[in-house]
Amino acid sequence: MADFLKRLVPKRFRKQGIVIPVVRLHGAIMSGGSKFRPALNLASVAPQLEKAFAMKDSPAVALSINSPGGSPVQSRMIFDRIRALAEEKNKRVLVFVEDVAASGGYMLAIAGDEIIVDATSIVGSIGVVSGGFGFPELLKKIGVERRVYTAGENKAILDPFQPEKEGDIEYLKTLQLEIHEIFIDMVKARRGVLLAEDPTLFSGLFWTGRRGVELGLVDRLGNMRQEIKTRYGKDARLELISGAKSLFGKRVTGVDAFGSIDQIAAQTVAGLADTLEEKALWSRYGL
Repeated sequence: MADFLKRLVPKRFRKQGIVIPVVRLHGAIMSGGSKFRPALNLASVAPQLEKAFAMKDSPAVALSINSPGGSPVQSRMIFDRIRALAEEKNKRVLVFVEDVAASGGYMLAIAGDEIIVDATSIVGSIGVVSGGFGFPELLKKIGVERRVYTAGENKAILDPFQPEKEGDIEYLKTLQLEIHEIFIDMVKARRGVLLAEDPTLFSGLFWTGRRGVELGLVDRLGNMRQEIKTRYGKDARLELISGAKSLFGKRVTGVDAFGSIDQIAAQTVAGLADTLEEKALWSRYGL
């Protein structure tokens, strides 16, 4: 009732502190997603970002990041959207790292004008990694013959059911180096002279938040609530910007609520594979 009566009072007469919208960027960064595994990508976070930056009376937007990385494309797309909105709406972006902001997760973090971390957060891992499995010997053992027909000599490059080719590996490494250089350029552009002269900075290593401050990867130690109160006054408050909800109050993930048995089974299998991939990303940082 008190909140209802407060809303009846004209805004200019209300006594209230500054409101800082908070957007959570949590999880592995992957395209797609399903009802079984909502993914962190531009499509899933764009509505929250738009809503947060549209809050006219808020001088800043806070981003809570907890991500081991994933898709470099989706990471860059989210980064670009954050910077575009920040410039368009003239808002300061404050990033707060929880457990980890590594690889693509760190790419999201550098979208912030300031990066605040816990002493035990994990940050960095500025590099590119690709992984997979090869099964040619297994096929021989079970008596299965792999048959591939292509138009284009490189169409079946890195086929996991065929022996690795040195040329394929070299080509993949060329792509990785190009993406790595783009990542490095982004970090240098955003962190500039703050970065320490350390030969391991862009080697793919990762560090604690405390060491990250020394290396210039992040700005300082702290936490969201304390930082906002110190910066904007004791009456300042945080407002979490959540995603769209369905009629039944569940998060909308971009997948139909109902489907055929075959569709549900396929989504279950895909969800399991994605879950394993996500667990592998987190486990790289001991999480």
